[in-house]
Amino acid sequence: MAELYVGLVHYPIYNKRMHVIASAVTNFDIHDISRTCRTYDVKRYYLIHPKDSQKLIIQKILNYWQEGYGRTYNPDRSDALDRVHWIADIAAAAADVEARTGKRPYIVTTDARVYPNTVSYGFMRKQLQEGDRPILLLFGTGFGIEAEVMKSFDYILEPVYGSCDYNHLCVRSAVAIILDRLAGEPWWEKA
Repeated sequence: MAELYVGLVHYPIYNKRMHVIASAVTNFDIHDISRTCRTYDVKRYYLIHPKDSQKLIIQKILNYWQEGYGRTYNPDRSDALDRVHWIADIAAAAADVEARTGKRPYIVTTDARVYPNTVSYGFMRKQLQEGDRPILLLFGTGFGIEAEVMKSFDYILEPVYGSCDYNHLCVRSAVAIILDRLAGEPWWEKA
C-alpha cells in the first residue's frame, strides 16, 4: 500500500476575481483537516504557505495544542495535530515526501473543473491500495490553484458532484469526502 500525504495550498491560488493571491491560514482548516487526516492515516498534513507571518500563526496554534494546556485538555486533538507541518511551497512538500519515502510522489490535486489529466476516484484508490509510490494529495484554498501550476500535476481527481448544480464545497468538507473515497472502508461492498 502506498503512503498518503495531504497538502493544503495557500499559494498560488485564485481569489473570486481570479487574481493570484496567497490566502490566509485558518484555525478551522488546521484543526478539522488534521483530524480527518488522522482518521484516514495520512502520514503528514502540509500547510503550504510562503509567508513567515502565517508560519508563526501555525506554530502558535500547534504549540498550544501540542506543548501547552491544550495537550492535557484534549490529547486526541494533540495526536491529530502531530501530523501537521508548515512548508513554504508545493515543491518543498513533494521533496519532503520523497526524502521520507525514498520515492517521488504522485502529485494529485482536486478541482471543481475537469482537465485532460482528470482521473476517477476508483483509479486513484487503486494506486493507493496496490501501488508503492506515495501520493501527495493537494487541496486548494480560495477559488482554486493557479492554472499553470495545475498543469504540472500528475493527476487531477474528478470533481465531487452533489445531487444538484451547486458545486462549491468548503475545503474541509472536500477533504473529508475525498479521503473517504480514497482511503475509507469499502462500504459499498457490504450488503
